[in-house]
Amino acid sequence: MSRTAALPPVLISSADRALRGIGLMLAFCVLAPLIDVASKLAVQTVSVGTVTLARFVVQAALMALVVIAMRIPTRTSVRIVKMTILRALAAIGSTFCFIAAVRVMPIADALSIAFVSPFILLLMARFILHEQVGPRRLAAALVGFVGTVLVIQPSFSRFGATALYSVGSACCFAFYMLVTRHLSRAQHPVTMQFHTALAASAFCLPLLAFGTVADIQPIAFMVPEGVVWLSCLGVGVAATVSHLAMTYALSFAPSSTLAPLNYLEIVTSTLFGFLFFGDFPVGMTWTGIAIIVASGLYVIHRERVAARSDRVLVDDQEH
Repeated sequence: MSRTAALPPVLISSADRALRGIGLMLAFCVLAPLIDVASKLAVQTVSVGTVTLARFVVQAALMALVVIAMRIPTRTSVRIVKMTILRALAAIGSTFCFIAAVRVMPIADALSIAFVSPFILLLMARFILHEQVGPRRLAAALVGFVGTVLVIQPSFSRFGATALYSVGSACCFAFYMLVTRHLSRAQHPVTMQFHTALAASAFCLPLLAFGTVADIQPIAFMVPEGVVWLSCLGVGVAATVSHLAMTYALSFAPSSTLAPLNYLEIVTSTLFGFLFFGDFPVGMTWTGIAIIVASGLYVIHRERVAARSDRVLVDDQEH
C-alpha cells in the first residue's frame, strides 16, 4: 500500500489544497512579470497614464464577466466604498510609478526596489496601527532597506531620479495592502478586485482628460496604434489573470506557506527582462537583491514563529 493511500481523507484533502495554492502562486510569479513586459513595450509609444488607464479598464471589464459568471452580489456599504476608493488610489499610484520606472529601467531592478513594500507595510503596521512588531522583524526591515539602497544606488547613477519611482510604487503598494487587509474581511475577493478596478478607471479618466488639455505628457491620453493596442490589452489581461491566481492561491493555502514563493517573481522578471529587452542585473544590484530576499524570508519566518506562539497561548488559555 502506498503512503498516500494510508493517509486519512482529511489530510489528503488538506495536502491537495496546499498543492493547488502553491501551483496557483507559482502561476502568479510567472504571469505577473508579463504585466511589466507588456507595460514596458507599450510605454515606449504611449504615455504612462494611458497604459495605467488601459490596465484598469481591461481589468474592470474582465472582472465584471467573472462577477456575472459567479453570480456574486455587488451591493456594498458606504464604509466599504470609502475603503475601495483608498485602495483604488493606492493601486493607481503603485501602477503609475512602476510603469514610469520600467519605461527606462530594467524590470528586475525596478521590481527589486519595489520589493521593499513588505518592510514599509511592517513599519506602517507598527507605527500607524500600533500593532505588535518584534525587534527582530524591525531589524530585518532595516536590513531590507539597506539592500534596497544597494539596488537604488547604481540605478540612480544610471537613470537619475527615475529610480525613485520604484520606491514610490513600493510605498503605494504597502498602503494598498494595508487597506486590503481590512477590506478582505468584509468583501469577496473577486468583488473587491472588480470594484477596485472600476473605481481606478473612474479616477484615471478625468486625470487623463486634464493631462491631455494641460499638455502634461506623462498623464496625457494617447491613442495606441497598431500592436501597441495588444500591449495595452496585455497589461490588463495579465494583471487580471495573475491577481486572480494569487487571490485563489490564498484561499487554498495560508499566506505563511505562499509568501516565500513570491520572491520567485524576481527570477521570472529577470528572465523575461533578458529575453525581451536584453536587460540583466549586474554587480552591486545582485548583492542588494540577495539582501532584500534574505530579509524578506526572515520576516516571514518570524511571523510564522509569532503566529505559532499566539496559537499556543490561546490553547493554554482554553485549557
